[in-house]
Amino acid sequence: MDLNFNNYIKRAAFLLLLIGAGNAHGQDNTVAVPDAFRNYASADTTNIADIKWKDFFPENDLTSLIDVALVRNNDLLLAEKNIEIANLYYSQAKLGNVPQINAAVTASSNRLSDNSLNGRSANLLLGRKHIEDYNAGLNLSWEADIWGKIRNRKKAALAAYLQTKEAKKALQTAVVANVSNGFYDLLMLDAQLEIAKKTLVLSDSTVFVVNLQYDAGQATLLAKQQTEAQRLVAAQLIPQIEQQIQLQENALSVLTGNFPEAQQRSSLLNSVGIPENLSAGIPAQLLSKRPDVKSAELALDIANARVGAAKASLFPSLNITAAAGVNSFEINNWFNIPASLFGTVAGGLTAPLLNGKKLRTQYQVAKAEREQAVLQFRQAVIVAVGEVSDALAGIDQLAKEYAIATERVATLKKAITNANLLFKNGMANYLEVILAQNNLLQAELELAMIRKERLSANVGLYRALGGGWQ
Repeated sequence: MDLNFNNYIKRAAFLLLLIGAGNAHGQDNTVAVPDAFRNYASADTTNIADIKWKDFFPENDLTSLIDVALVRNNDLLLAEKNIEIANLYYSQAKLGNVPQINAAVTASSNRLSDNSLNGRSANLLLGRKHIEDYNAGLNLSWEADIWGKIRNRKKAALAAYLQTKEAKKALQTAVVANVSNGFYDLLMLDAQLEIAKKTLVLSDSTVFVVNLQYDAGQATLLAKQQTEAQRLVAAQLIPQIEQQIQLQENALSVLTGNFPEAQQRSSLLNSVGIPENLSAGIPAQLLSKRPDVKSAELALDIANARVGAAKASLFPSLNITAAAGVNSFEINNWFNIPASLFGTVAGGLTAPLLNGKKLRTQYQVAKAEREQAVLQFRQAVIVAVGEVSDALAGIDQLAKEYAIATERVATLKKAITNANLLFKNGMANYLEVILAQNNLLQAELELAMIRKERLSANVGLYRALGGGWQ
């Protein structure tokens, strides 16, 4: 067993305790992460999510497409901007404990009333009716973080920044999965197009023989029409598949941030290896490997920090202010040092009174939002475990289905050979040949589709486990 197994279990236990701590009304919000995925009993912590996507996908055509998508996909570029914005907010929040210092330069002139005390005093002492004042200095203000309000705001900003990074990782896993699935769809369509063309050639040979028999009076007009109709079935498939290929190429172009264009590829569906016995690890690993689960965990951190900040707002705040500079009522003496120097320092406690109800409401809302975050985290864990279980079930059942479909195609190929021999020797009628050709066409098309679904199921498991962002 991996040495990190205990760490995964401890992390799961901590998060479940955190969920319980977020329960404000006694509701049971805990969720027990299972020891293993359904029908996958294993304590091995080896996990394919640890494999880098360039190593998980061996096809050079596919890795080139993914490389382009990760650079040019517009959704990923938007996610980068979200990270940049969140980082700026976090940088701003880190300055919460730093005193605010402002520089100010002011000049004023007041015309005093002749009948006022100040006016008469100024006229008597200074011999003027105007009082001028010139001021230049620095103003400082600082709030002491007694109750942790600023500290919790910084925690929320940090968690929000980390959450945007996890959101980008989750988006990247989606882009990697979508590009690879689109690429495998394209290979499947290539294979189906080749099957349709081979079936058309086979139908042409049958039509040729039936036409010869018709000309020799050995076949009816109905036989000629039926074989021609069967030929048209294969012929009709070709433009349909070619259209689907163009649509799939266009979809891949959009994913890679390009205008619709043809996709160059040399890979073939049957040459792409399908890895067996992929390791899914244990459910507890999803807490650290799935970006969306980690994002939900960070959302819970944000909610907890906001509850702390809202609670701290209910208590008195200690504010310290200070000012220093030069001041004079005559501009000629404005910078006469040290006579014009001044300085003040003040401190005070400010407690909410009339707005206390508003702050208490904000605190209650913050606690309710924390409970929402708890439920969202629970749901994220449950969905993650469910997606992995679905992917494992798909891989297992598709492997069985593929084995049966392969055997069916092999049997039908023998049937086609036998039907053609019997038909040419007059021991089988044209309907038996047509039925054999149609059955083989459908079986080969389905086999190509099942092979593609097996590849997509592996991709689904890789994404469900949290792989694709490394």
